[in-house]
Amino acid sequence: MRGFAVPRRLIGSPLQLLLLACSFALAGYAGVRLFAGDWFKVGLWFVGAAVLHDLVLVPLYAAADRTVAGALGAVHRRAWIPYVRVPAALSGLLLLVWFPLISGRAAGRYRLLTGLSPDGFLARWLLITAFLFGGSALLLVLRLRRAAKQRPPAVH
Repeated sequence: MRGFAVPRRLIGSPLQLLLLACSFALAGYAGVRLFAGDWFKVGLWFVGAAVLHDLVLVPLYAAADRTVAGALGAVHRRAWIPYVRVPAALSGLLLLVWFPLISGRAAGRYRLLTGLSPDGFLARWLLITAFLFGGSALLLVLRLRRAAKQRPPAVH
C-alpha cells in the first residue's frame, strides 16, 4: 500500500519551505526578545490591538467599503473597488504610524530627540496620499483602455 502523498502545490518548492522556516525562526526569536521584558504589558498591548481592530476598525473598513461600492454603482464597476481600497488603506496606515508628527502633537519631542525639524509631515503625507490615489487612478485608466482595445467591436 502506498503512503499518503501530499500534492506538490500544497507544499511548495524547497526554497519556499526554507524561507518559511527562516521566517518562523525570526518570528520566534523576536517573540522571545519581546516577551523578555514586561511580558504582561506586551500581551495587554496585543490583546488591546486585536480588540480595537475587531470592534472598531473592521466595522469602519466595512462601512467605507460599502460606501465606495454603493458610489460606484453597477456590478461591472465593482472591479474598481481595489483602486480605491488599496491607496486608502496605505494612506490610512501611514496616517496611523505618523499621526503624532502629522498632527503636530509630538513636534517638540521629535525636535528634542532627533535635532530635526518636524515641519512638513502633514504636507508630505498629503502628497503621498495624492500620489497613491493618482497612481491608482492611472492604473485603472490603463486597465480600462486595454480592456476596451481587447473587446471585439459591436455588430449592429
